[in-house]
Amino acid sequence: MRDALLRLANFIDGDYRTPSANRYLPVFEPATGKAFAEVPDSGTQDVDAAVAAARGASGAWAKTAPSERAALLRRIADLMEGQLDALAEEESRDSGKPVNAARSIDIPRAIANFRFFASMAESAVSESHHGEAGTLNYTLRQPLGVVGCISPWNLPLYLLSWKIAPALAAGNTVVAKPSEITPVSAWLLGEIVQQAGLPPGVLNIVQGSGRSCGAPLTSHAQVKAVSFTGSTATGASIASTVATQFKKLSLEMGGKNATVIFSDCDFERAVRESVRAAFANQGQVCLCGSRILVERSLLPRFREAFLAEVAKLKVGDPRDPASNLGALVSSEHLVKVLGFVALAHEEGGRLLAGGERIRLEGRCADGYFLAPTVFDQLDAHCRVNQEEIFGPVVTLAPFDDEAQALAFANAGNYGLACSLWTRDLDRAHRFAAAVESGIVWINCWMARDLRTPFGGVKHSGLGREGGLEAMRFFTEPKNVAIYVGG
Repeated sequence: MRDALLRLANFIDGDYRTPSANRYLPVFEPATGKAFAEVPDSGTQDVDAAVAAARGASGAWAKTAPSERAALLRRIADLMEGQLDALAEEESRDSGKPVNAARSIDIPRAIANFRFFASMAESAVSESHHGEAGTLNYTLRQPLGVVGCISPWNLPLYLLSWKIAPALAAGNTVVAKPSEITPVSAWLLGEIVQQAGLPPGVLNIVQGSGRSCGAPLTSHAQVKAVSFTGSTATGASIASTVATQFKKLSLEMGGKNATVIFSDCDFERAVRESVRAAFANQGQVCLCGSRILVERSLLPRFREAFLAEVAKLKVGDPRDPASNLGALVSSEHLVKVLGFVALAHEEGGRLLAGGERIRLEGRCADGYFLAPTVFDQLDAHCRVNQEEIFGPVVTLAPFDDEAQALAFANAGNYGLACSLWTRDLDRAHRFAAAVESGIVWINCWMARDLRTPFGGVKHSGLGREGGLEAMRFFTEPKNVAIYVGG
């Protein structure tokens, strides 16, 4: 773990560069509230340089054999695995999450992303159609060229690699912009791709704010596609920008996900997984189940067991192996989440647990910690149950039958994920087909298979990531028809 103040740099054309205007933004450690790094406050000139480098490398990378691309992606994964502990410590310091979580989830998943899409580079197939009008048709799936990948602060390297890996595997060159709040692991990734031997310009990483750096990236005429994960408001702004440029766009945005628990569930497992779904990564995951809907006859028993499990959660120093929850990502975000706690009281909610900032002793005395918070007695249509809080705040609410549960789950503008708990297989299939959600988990939560399509409906997203969907997004299909007679 580094102790001196870091000054980060952009990674452009295979090497590190200072920002053109020599401006920097402070980076704070959420657990301590103290600045520990400076990140470039890059602007249009830096983005232009990164896009130029990506364009210069585009032709050769597109012609690189899929097996060679795959070998380089696996080399990146191997190097990351060799630095797993160091990457996990930096990711924890950057984001406030427990080191154990970064070590067991974030960094292994980032490694898996590179390995998975290395295999996709070698195995992705296209289509052929024979016989209509005497022709043989086949489809070429060609790389787009330069693509922009913008990732959020909650799972920094995990989600950045989720975009970069398929883009590179498909033969594109990339200009990536990580969150300026959690920039360190992306900065370290530059060193790793250098060591792996990735050709200069194939991956470029430009650091900075959305306004000064993200906006010129998404609007750049030479960027042929944008893959964005972040807030719905920012996604809407990007969509309005790229619409007139007719470039490809993938948006993975907010969630206000329902956990739906019927009385015939596996009770112990449902309680345990509902707690995990509610408070994983301090509730700062777009897939978290923040609206817990419980069949009325089961609710008293469930509430008692759920609160007992919540009481066992330890909020503490991310370096402490016993900590289940770390700090929220920033002081601004802590203020936002506390604002929703106050709103829950105003809307008539009953506080069952938490609801207050936690002050730790020692090095974390000024950290951004919040107790896991539970409310009930809130209407399905109140703001707390409609707006994305993105923190450790959840609500419990009863329903009387399947129709009411479905209506409550579908209430609102979001439609990313839903977790359903029942032993009734017919009900499970009916509910999964009817719920307005891009992802449905039955008797589980966060059971991820990298081959499956990932994304949401309504205000939760546009398009899909993962597996073949990602490879298709990062390529352009071209049909070729050959007359063969007949």
